[in-house]
Amino acid sequence: MFILGLTGGIGSGKSAVSDYLGKQGITVVDADIIAHRLTADGSPLLISLKEALGDWVLDGQGRYDRAAVRARVFNDPQTLDRLNAIIHPAIHQAILDELNGSQSAYTILSVPLLFEGRHKSPNLLSLCDHVLVVDTSAETQRQRAAKRDGHDPAQIQAIIDKQISRAQRLALAQDIGADILVNDKTLDDLHQALDTLHQNYLAMAAQHGSK
Repeated sequence: MFILGLTGGIGSGKSAVSDYLGKQGITVVDADIIAHRLTADGSPLLISLKEALGDWVLDGQGRYDRAAVRARVFNDPQTLDRLNAIIHPAIHQAILDELNGSQSAYTILSVPLLFEGRHKSPNLLSLCDHVLVVDTSAETQRQRAAKRDGHDPAQIQAIIDKQISRAQRLALAQDIGADILVNDKTLDDLHQALDTLHQNYLAMAAQHGSK
């Protein structure tokens, strides 16, 4: 199996990349989607979070309150560690299960904080045979995030601050020989670039499978 790691800052266009390659028949394993599914109403993981951390992890309707959790752990590393100790192993196992079930020519593992978690355990970067980094300017990031999610500038900046800087991300990408896709033009331009990359990944996957 050939696993392509996909990462990039908020608003860089990771979803546009995974959506397009998904339409080419490529399986996309998305860590964010898995995390949302695992913390759905009444899920075993959500029950574990409530029992370990308290009712404050739920909103008035009994759903996982991501905004409240983000606010609570922002300046509380001890609670963040307890939260991660519960969530991360479950997400990691679900990711492995989806990867093992993939039948496409190669498989995309989309993780927003792929580089940020490189020194942690479990380390999702170690699962990847190759990495694609989607890059764009900080101003474009802010504009896209505001339009897509409706976040105000302070919320967007808080998310950006949790991620490594653009310069750090690009330096790490170069260090590991990752592809860097600059997504600062039209959607058609993005698709054209992805058509070329897709053919490259098919060839890389075929070579990987022949070893």
